[in-house]
Amino acid sequence: MAKAKKEKTVEEKLQGLFDLQTVDSKIDELKVLRGELPMEVADLEDEIEGLKTRLSKLEGSVKGYEDEIAKHRNNTKEAEALIERYDKQLQDVKNDREYEALTKELEMQRLEIQLSEKKQKGAGKLIEEKATQVESTKKRIEGKEKELVDKKIELEKIIQSTEKQEEKLNKKSERARKGIEDRFIRAYDKVRGAYRNGLAVVTVERDACGGCFNKIPPQIQLEIGQRKKIIVCEHCGRVLVDNEIAGIVPAEE
Repeated sequence: MAKAKKEKTVEEKLQGLFDLQTVDSKIDELKVLRGELPMEVADLEDEIEGLKTRLSKLEGSVKGYEDEIAKHRNNTKEAEALIERYDKQLQDVKNDREYEALTKELEMQRLEIQLSEKKQKGAGKLIEEKATQVESTKKRIEGKEKELVDKKIELEKIIQSTEKQEEKLNKKSERARKGIEDRFIRAYDKVRGAYRNGLAVVTVERDACGGCFNKIPPQIQLEIGQRKKIIVCEHCGRVLVDNEIAGIVPAEE
């Protein structure tokens, strides 16, 4: 006849849950460490893309102002050519009407030259401003691209160093789970999933729950220390263990 499996004591069950929590918390730390860098890399890539778009628009603006200056220069040349032609025609005018018409045309062309020169100066100042912004944006892109390369190298190193460690811890977590009753595992996973820090088993710290920091009555603390039953925090549902349980950490394999 097969020998019946010995029922674990409450202390052993609590120890098993705490050991599992310890391992899972280490896995969580690795995920957080690796999880922040990919986000930083993605943010930098987005920022660089945005800066490149800005640079493209700035360079487009500079090209537009350069085209505008070229247009005004052509207008000036055309006006100067007309002035030269009208000056010659003035020498051959036959009446006051022709003289007034040519004089008016000359005045209009001179005004056209003044306006073109004014617009050229304005466009030139804008080109200077945009050129400064172009150089500043280029430097920012250069700096961000260098930062991105450094972050990618750092991420790659972390991935290489943590993958094996995480794989080892996952195996350790699986082994720890096998020694815990299914109903406790279900409750443990439910509580872990409910909180961002993933803590389902905590110690009593300064007379308070180590998870939600609500006060734990002295009588309850006494019962926790006796380890005769599994006690959960009435506020957050986490399993509470005493400091001695927490101090019994399994040796690293």
